[in-house]
Amino acid sequence: MNAFLPEDYERPESVGNYMKLKDGTNKLRIMSAPVFGHEYWTKDKKPMRSRTPFEATPENAKLDDGKFKPKFFWALVVWNYATKSLQVWEVTQASIQGPIEDLISNEDWGDPRSYDITVTKKGELLDTEYGVQPSPQKPAPEEATIAFKETPVNLEALFDSEDPFATKD
Repeated sequence: MNAFLPEDYERPESVGNYMKLKDGTNKLRIMSAPVFGHEYWTKDKKPMRSRTPFEATPENAKLDDGKFKPKFFWALVVWNYATKSLQVWEVTQASIQGPIEDLISNEDWGDPRSYDITVTKKGELLDTEYGVQPSPQKPAPEEATIAFKETPVNLEALFDSEDPFATKD
Protein backbone atom coordinates (compact mmCIF):
# COMPACT_ATOMS: atom_id res chain seq x y z
CA MET A 1 0.00 0.00 0.00
CA ASN A 2 1.18 3.47 -0.83
CA ALA A 3 2.02 5.53 2.27
CA PHE A 4 0.47 8.64 0.70
CA LEU A 5 -3.05 7.78 1.99
CA PRO A 6 -3.74 6.24 5.39
CA GLU A 7 -4.60 2.53 5.31
CA ASP A 8 -8.14 3.16 6.59
CA TYR A 9 -8.79 6.08 4.19
CA GLU A 10 -12.27 6.27 2.66
CA ARG A 11 -13.38 9.06 0.36
CA PRO A 12 -16.45 10.74 1.90
CA GLU A 13 -19.78 10.65 0.10
CA SER A 14 -20.75 13.90 -1.55
CA VAL A 15 -23.65 15.45 0.31
CA GLY A 16 -26.31 17.16 -1.76
CA ASN A 17 -29.60 18.75 -0.81
CA TYR A 18 -31.67 15.80 -2.05
CA MET A 19 -31.81 12.37 -0.48
CA LYS A 20 -31.10 9.58 -2.92
CA LEU A 21 -31.75 6.12 -1.55
CA LYS A 22 -28.70 3.89 -1.79
CA ASP A 23 -28.75 0.11 -2.07
CA GLY A 24 -29.23 -1.45 1.33
CA THR A 25 -30.48 0.41 4.38
CA ASN A 26 -31.24 4.13 4.55
CA LYS A 27 -32.04 5.48 8.01
CA LEU A 28 -33.85 8.80 8.20
CA ARG A 29 -36.02 10.99 10.38
CA ILE A 30 -38.88 12.85 8.77
CA MET A 31 -38.66 16.45 10.00
CA SER A 32 -41.53 18.18 8.15
CA ALA A 33 -45.03 17.65 6.90
CA PRO A 34 -45.04 16.75 3.20
CA VAL A 35 -46.08 18.76 0.19
CA PHE A 36 -47.81 16.79 -2.54
CA GLY A 37 -47.69 17.18 -6.27
CA HIS A 38 -47.27 15.71 -9.72
CA GLU A 39 -44.01 15.62 -11.64
CA TYR A 40 -42.60 14.81 -15.04
CA TRP A 41 -39.09 15.11 -16.45
CA THR A 42 -38.23 17.18 -19.49
CA LYS A 43 -36.15 16.09 -22.46
CA ASP A 44 -33.42 18.26 -20.88
CA LYS A 45 -33.59 16.10 -17.70
CA LYS A 46 -35.21 18.77 -15.52
CA PRO A 47 -38.15 18.06 -13.21
CA MET A 48 -41.39 19.96 -13.73
CA ARG A 49 -43.85 19.93 -10.84
CA SER A 50 -47.46 20.94 -10.31
CA ARG A 51 -49.82 20.81 -7.36
CA THR A 52 -52.55 19.47 -9.67
CA PRO A 53 -52.42 16.69 -12.28
CA PHE A 54 -51.21 17.67 -15.75
CA GLU A 55 -54.13 17.99 -18.19
CA ALA A 56 -52.16 17.39 -21.40
CA THR A 57 -48.74 16.17 -22.50
CA PRO A 58 -46.29 19.09 -22.46
CA GLU A 59 -44.10 19.46 -25.55
CA ASN A 60 -40.91 19.30 -23.49
CA ALA A 61 -41.90 16.08 -21.65
CA LYS A 62 -39.61 13.08 -21.83
CA LEU A 63 -41.88 10.21 -22.84
CA ASP A 64 -41.70 6.76 -21.26
CA ASP A 65 -42.27 4.05 -23.89
CA GLY A 66 -43.91 6.72 -26.05
CA LYS A 67 -46.31 7.74 -23.26
CA PHE A 68 -46.55 10.65 -20.88
CA LYS A 69 -46.30 9.20 -17.37
CA PRO A 70 -46.18 11.89 -14.70
CA LYS A 71 -45.75 10.68 -11.12
CA PHE A 72 -47.46 11.67 -7.88
CA PHE A 73 -44.90 12.66 -5.25
CA TRP A 74 -44.45 13.59 -1.64
CA ALA A 75 -41.64 16.00 -0.78
CA LEU A 76 -40.42 16.09 2.82
CA VAL A 77 -37.51 17.45 4.78
CA VAL A 78 -35.61 14.57 6.36
CA TRP A 79 -32.54 14.06 8.51
CA ASN A 80 -30.28 11.60 6.68
CA TYR A 81 -28.29 9.69 9.30
CA ALA A 82 -25.67 8.56 6.77
CA THR A 83 -24.73 12.10 5.74
CA LYS A 84 -25.71 13.76 9.04
CA SER A 85 -27.57 16.43 7.09
CA LEU A 86 -31.01 17.81 6.27
CA GLN A 87 -32.17 16.87 2.81
CA VAL A 88 -35.31 17.00 0.69
CA TRP A 89 -36.67 13.53 0.08
CA GLU A 90 -38.98 13.19 -2.87
CA VAL A 91 -41.00 9.98 -2.64
CA THR A 92 -42.71 8.77 -5.82
CA GLN A 93 -42.80 5.05 -5.01
CA ALA A 94 -46.19 3.73 -3.89
CA SER A 95 -44.29 0.89 -2.19
CA ILE A 96 -42.82 3.51 0.19
CA GLN A 97 -45.80 5.85 0.46
CA GLY A 98 -48.22 3.02 1.32
CA PRO A 99 -46.30 1.62 4.30
CA ILE A 100 -45.75 5.13 5.69
CA GLU A 101 -49.51 5.79 5.32
CA ASP A 102 -50.14 2.53 7.20
CA LEU A 103 -47.83 3.65 10.05
CA ILE A 104 -49.56 7.04 10.23
CA SER A 105 -53.01 5.44 10.51
CA ASN A 106 -51.83 2.95 13.16
CA GLU A 107 -52.50 4.36 16.64
CA ASP A 108 -49.29 2.73 17.96
CA TRP A 109 -47.13 4.68 15.48
CA GLY A 110 -48.92 7.82 14.24
CA ASP A 111 -46.97 10.87 13.08
CA PRO A 112 -43.68 9.70 11.49
CA ARG A 113 -41.86 12.76 12.83
CA SER A 114 -41.77 10.97 16.21
CA TYR A 115 -39.66 7.98 15.15
CA ASP A 116 -36.93 7.01 12.71
CA ILE A 117 -37.65 5.08 9.53
CA THR A 118 -35.30 2.72 7.73
CA VAL A 119 -35.97 2.28 4.03
CA THR A 120 -34.33 -0.75 2.47
CA LYS A 121 -33.64 -0.68 -1.25
CA LYS A 122 -32.87 -3.84 -3.25
CA GLY A 123 -32.47 -4.22 -7.01
CA GLU A 124 -32.39 -1.67 -9.77
CA LEU A 125 -34.59 -0.03 -12.40
CA LEU A 126 -37.92 -1.86 -12.76
CA ASP A 127 -36.78 -4.66 -10.42
CA THR A 128 -36.26 -2.35 -7.43
CA GLU A 129 -38.00 -3.31 -4.19
CA TYR A 130 -38.38 -1.18 -1.09
CA GLY A 131 -39.05 -2.03 2.53
CA VAL A 132 -40.08 0.44 5.25
CA GLN A 133 -39.31 -0.29 8.91
CA PRO A 134 -40.02 2.06 11.84
CA SER A 135 -37.78 2.32 14.88
CA PRO A 136 -39.11 2.77 18.42
CA GLN A 137 -40.45 6.26 19.09
CA LYS A 138 -37.95 8.71 20.55
CA PRO A 139 -37.02 12.37 20.10
CA ALA A 140 -35.10 13.35 16.97
CA PRO A 141 -31.33 13.66 17.44
CA GLU A 142 -30.36 17.04 18.86
CA GLU A 143 -28.19 17.86 15.84
CA ALA A 144 -31.16 17.18 13.53
CA THR A 145 -33.47 19.38 15.59
CA ILE A 146 -30.95 22.23 15.64
CA ALA A 147 -30.30 21.94 11.90
CA PHE A 148 -34.04 21.94 11.17
CA LYS A 149 -34.60 25.07 13.32
CA GLU A 150 -31.62 26.91 11.82
CA THR A 151 -32.03 25.90 8.17
CA PRO A 152 -34.96 27.41 6.31
CA VAL A 153 -36.37 24.93 3.80
CA ASN A 154 -39.21 26.02 1.54
CA LEU A 155 -40.67 22.90 -0.09
CA GLU A 156 -43.14 25.07 -2.04
CA ALA A 157 -40.14 26.34 -4.07
CA LEU A 158 -40.13 22.98 -5.87
CA PHE A 159 -43.27 24.05 -7.76
CA ASP A 160 -41.41 27.07 -9.17
CA SER A 161 -38.31 25.02 -10.12
CA GLU A 162 -36.37 26.82 -7.41
CA ASP A 163 -34.01 25.57 -4.72
CA PRO A 164 -35.91 24.84 -1.47
CA PHE A 165 -32.73 25.71 0.48
CA ALA A 166 -32.24 29.11 -1.17
CA THR A 167 -32.81 32.02 1.17
CA LYS A 168 -34.50 35.14 -0.11
CA ASP A 169 -32.95 38.42 0.96
